[in-house]
Amino acid sequence: MKTRVIVVRHGESTFNVKRIVQGHHDESLLTETGEAQAREVGIFLKGIAIDTVYCSPLKRAARTAALITDTLNQGHTPQVTDLLKEISLPLWEAISFADIEAKYPEEYQAWRHQPNDFKMAVPQANGTVKDFYPVRAIWHQAAEFWQGLLDNHRGQTVLVVAHSAINRALVGTAIGLGPEALNRMYQANCGISVLNFPGVWGERAQLESMNSTSHTGAPIPTLRRGFKGPRLLLVRHGETEWNRESRFQGQIDIPLNDNGRAQADQAREFLADVPIDGAISSSMMRPKETAKIILQKHPDVSLAVTEGLWEISHGQWEGKFEHEIEAGFPGMLEAWQTKPETVQMPGGENLQDVWDRAVKAWNEIVAQYSQQEAPQTVLVVAHDAINKAILCYVTGLGPETFWQFKQGNGAVSVIDYPDGVGSKPMLSAANITVHLSGSIFDTTAAGAL
Repeated sequence: MKTRVIVVRHGESTFNVKRIVQGHHDESLLTETGEAQAREVGIFLKGIAIDTVYCSPLKRAARTAALITDTLNQGHTPQVTDLLKEISLPLWEAISFADIEAKYPEEYQAWRHQPNDFKMAVPQANGTVKDFYPVRAIWHQAAEFWQGLLDNHRGQTVLVVAHSAINRALVGTAIGLGPEALNRMYQANCGISVLNFPGVWGERAQLESMNSTSHTGAPIPTLRRGFKGPRLLLVRHGETEWNRESRFQGQIDIPLNDNGRAQADQAREFLADVPIDGAISSSMMRPKETAKIILQKHPDVSLAVTEGLWEISHGQWEGKFEHEIEAGFPGMLEAWQTKPETVQMPGGENLQDVWDRAVKAWNEIVAQYSQQEAPQTVLVVAHDAINKAILCYVTGLGPETFWQFKQGNGAVSVIDYPDGVGSKPMLSAANITVHLSGSIFDTTAAGAL
């Protein structure tokens, strides 16, 4: 039974506005905007049957949870747990980021660029000093929370309301990322993420979506302060008839169906007010048509195409249904669905082949749009396997984690580069499909690649 977890960050707080480190410090309260954001989450989640609600005891998260549950009106009283407390930063709490950067320059750089090795020399009551690794600690905390949740709520839908770093640790531990990935994910105030766990703790979850913010008035998360490199909007093409039929497409050049064109229309409207400076698509029909429809709201942007973003070649599987593949290639389909990195498609590619050309094409795009003085926003439209490979790559995962990311037809993901080419990317949003269905859940066709 799948366990579905909806993860929400607290609303905007007084310390957020002043750019002061919060951590375990508990004087930071929700602003008026933060309270409104929390209520919007409740409105957005109405109609979803939630079995249990958990929250951090810190005031900003507990208040957010209370406002959400009051708006949901399902009779929930949030269960408070210290395992959802924000990261502990004992030497920095209640100090501004600017003062921390000036007073602790080496530690600040480690926090930003080497979080796994970031440590604080914390004075002890007995006069000694002890090294404390905050990011490692929050990762252990997240894993402990997951184990208890999955032991007690198997097959249920659970709402979790917490903070930025602990939410990133929750997502990271669920999909197999370590503490070094803290800053490769973003959680906006009242951003919503969805994780699906197939079983007990230890079986990696699927990230259905991450950091959806449209309910707060921002279709995609606002670009973070100080980011200088490009922002890439990674979109999967709209639905085809073969997606609808669950027939393997691969490199057979199938066009969009009517629903796929409608999905592209919806993506166009969703991104209408987002400035776009450039656009690149796979040169196959389905992503190219999707990109052209989206760009109708951006008529000054020309579309470039590349074969580097073509879908995986399934070889002899292309055009076939799953039962036909199983009959012709016994056991291979199960291997593809469980250990995709081990499968060589008969007459086609393996996942490493796809990975290599997708990453090469992606890095060329990043390099191209890192040359300008102002940050550039670039539309990139491709395919399911290509997008999954890119999402694994930008978060620091390998081909074996291919199925950890969901990609719906017409979905939007956002990847930011803080300092352009050479800097580690940040996944700011993943598989946003709210513009297609009005739901936090991905209801697009679950068809084959």
